[in-house]
Amino acid sequence: MKDTALDPTTATATPSASLTEHATSSTTPTERAADYAIYKPNSRGNGGVLRFSLNPAKAALFVEAAAQCGDKQFDWDNKIIMKWGLSDVGSVLATLQARQPQAKLFHQTDKANSAFDLTLRDDPERAPYALSISRQDTADKSLRKVAIPLTHAEAAVLEAALRVAVGRLIGW
Repeated sequence: MKDTALDPTTATATPSASLTEHATSSTTPTERAADYAIYKPNSRGNGGVLRFSLNPAKAALFVEAAAQCGDKQFDWDNKIIMKWGLSDVGSVLATLQARQPQAKLFHQTDKANSAFDLTLRDDPERAPYALSISRQDTADKSLRKVAIPLTHAEAAVLEAALRVAVGRLIGW
């Protein structure tokens, strides 16, 4: 399924309705938890999108990424998915809070290896954060990767969302 951003011309983060219902103790059956998506299409066609979804029932935050596959369209059929626990969220938060220069996450399963990297950059000519996520399938060694820059504003919203996620995952 190919998906377009709500407002891809702005190339900024937008909240989006979840494709699947995320039930929590504080939602009614008709409510859905909102995902946080950061859309970054570009004129070169090598942009991407990352979507963060909280799932308290699984005590996890799911990160999905899709590469740009056309003019402001994203390849959700070949998306990358990572499931984060509290330690993963903590590492990313520490980087967003400038307590460490980089968060590197690596998850290995029988089916694939997934990696997430968030780096704080010190180049005033570039976005302050570089973010990448990749997945290599074990069977055929195929590699999928999405890399996007993050502005200070996008990083601030992501930090705020992750801080709320920690409280909800702990149950506080």
